[in-house]
Amino acid sequence: MAAARLHNMYGPTETTIWSTTAAIEPGAAEVSLGSPIVNTQIYLLDAHLQPVPIGVAGEIYIGGEGLARGYLKRPEQTAERFLPNLWGEHGGGRLYRTGDIARYDSAGRLRILGRRDQQVKLRGYRIELAEIEASLRTYPAIREAVVVLREEGKIGKHLVAYVVVQGQEEPTHDQLYTHLRRQLPEYMLPNNIVFLDTLPLTPNGKIDRKALPAPNWQQLRDSTEIVVPQTPLQAQLAMIWSELLHLPQVSIQSNFFALGGHSLLVAQLMVQLEAAFGVKVPLRSLFEAATIVQLADVIERIQMEILEQADREDVERMLIELEGFSD
Repeated sequence: MAAARLHNMYGPTETTIWSTTAAIEPGAAEVSLGSPIVNTQIYLLDAHLQPVPIGVAGEIYIGGEGLARGYLKRPEQTAERFLPNLWGEHGGGRLYRTGDIARYDSAGRLRILGRRDQQVKLRGYRIELAEIEASLRTYPAIREAVVVLREEGKIGKHLVAYVVVQGQEEPTHDQLYTHLRRQLPEYMLPNNIVFLDTLPLTPNGKIDRKALPAPNWQQLRDSTEIVVPQTPLQAQLAMIWSELLHLPQVSIQSNFFALGGHSLLVAQLMVQLEAAFGVKVPLRSLFEAATIVQLADVIERIQMEILEQADREDVERMLIELEGFSD
């Protein structure tokens, strides 16, 4: 048995069972899908059927000799899942749309993230929940992670992550958010992270997303480390946030929506920012710049653009006046 080797083999029935294979090395922390077998091609494509770059999530499409002809007496489903291959070297052929989401890591290994039916749309962005879950699982103290889109009262639609810790030391919310910000854009960050002893399962052993508990927002606020303002602008923003959110103090690193912010408060925030700073912050920027630090940067940038525009207009007026004197 010492010479025995273990392989991970991936592939759906529609592509004759196996499409990729990867040798599992002893002590491997994560298992990849490996590379295609002979006469098989793997494509990672976005929603517009365009290839995605390394590190970006895409859907797995499979081409090659192993593809089935289609589904027996089900032409509509066949047309939906078996598509023309636009990326083959010699043209022609077909691709099977698996519904599986994956990405290539820096070493070129194919890493599975989850299923396409876990894609959600939030504030105009399409978000792969599996990509957030995969990022959470890369934190050493996290054993399991699942992310769902919830909708609650005034808060509206928001992302909540549920994690199970391995080992004795539980990471803080701030540590996990710092970790996620290194890998994900701001709009993909969960509004809350809930720690559980175990994830609820269905009778067949799959994660029961409907049984996940509602988050305790007060617990999140109480566990957040307060980082005080570093500039007068940040201090003024902290006062505005505290008033809107009815909180005695806020951290400049805290997420507005994690503190109880919602779309109605965002509209009020926009009005107060214009009154306090004389700038109109775009609504989308308020969702993307969800911390005081980020929002202060946005306001400073807008103020600088206004000053530069005013300077240009002053120069133009001076030039016009000089031309008038020369005449």
